[in-house]
Amino acid sequence: MTLVVGSLQLGFIYGLLAVGVYIAFRILDIPDLSAEGTFTFGLAVSAALTAKGHPLTGVLFGLLAGCLGGAVTGLLQTKLRIHPILAGILTMSGLYSVNLAVMGSSSNISLVGLDTLFRMAFDLFPEVDKELIKLVLSALFCAVLVAVLAIFFKTNVGLCIRATGDNEDMVRASSINVDATKILALAIGNGCIGLSGALLAQYQGFADISSGIGIVAVGLASVIIGERIFGQRGVTWGLVVTVVGSVVYRLIIALALKSNLFPAYFLKIVSAVIVAAALSVPAVKEVLVRRKIKKEGLRNAVHP
Repeated sequence: MTLVVGSLQLGFIYGLLAVGVYIAFRILDIPDLSAEGTFTFGLAVSAALTAKGHPLTGVLFGLLAGCLGGAVTGLLQTKLRIHPILAGILTMSGLYSVNLAVMGSSSNISLVGLDTLFRMAFDLFPEVDKELIKLVLSALFCAVLVAVLAIFFKTNVGLCIRATGDNEDMVRASSINVDATKILALAIGNGCIGLSGALLAQYQGFADISSGIGIVAVGLASVIIGERIFGQRGVTWGLVVTVVGSVVYRLIIALALKSNLFPAYFLKIVSAVIVAAALSVPAVKEVLVRRKIKKEGLRNAVHP
């Protein structure tokens, strides 16, 4: 039971990250690699402000920090015409130094014994189980974010972002500012990623400069798992199944580590294998269909 509850808690927190990755990779159709930097940026800002006694402000500014990082990536792509992958790498690399500066030149910040968002909830509801409070709080953040984004992507601005991802040339021909929509979308996506980092810092009680390593694979795995299980229908559906995919991913990781088949330091390899396996599903299906057609063709040729 503890395994399931812990996976649900982390699944919802990392679900915010997965939603941000979904916006860039699926809605905007841009390979954004700045997530590793903006995730840690949100985490670092949240931890630094929480250490000063401002946990709520830490979450808010963690979100804004992610938005700022995403906007920088968007500006590099649109105004300086840098390839999206290179723009993401540049932002990620630059944010490493920024994150260290935010954390006071230290590689980690401990929040043990300090007031965090979760500890405040514990004090507010002392009779309620702490694990349940963590679960409800994580799920609440995730649900509110998905609901707000689902509404936003049905507005005129949201539809412009979706159209930019579908057909950039058509949107540009319609006199819509494509550069502005890209910058806005990347800011929103990375804001979600920064919010995920901000909550994680307060959930686990510390912030580490290396927390963002491999985080893009985690987000992609969540998006792909959700799509493979529940399919692709629309943006609102995609946002919901992405969060569900994040929960499923955390359950898979937890079961893999608990089974003692892999040591804890194999986490990134397991993540990479899950992403590769999920991405290979269409290719495997195509091979199986071709084999079936080939067998039927041979059978018909032998027995006309």
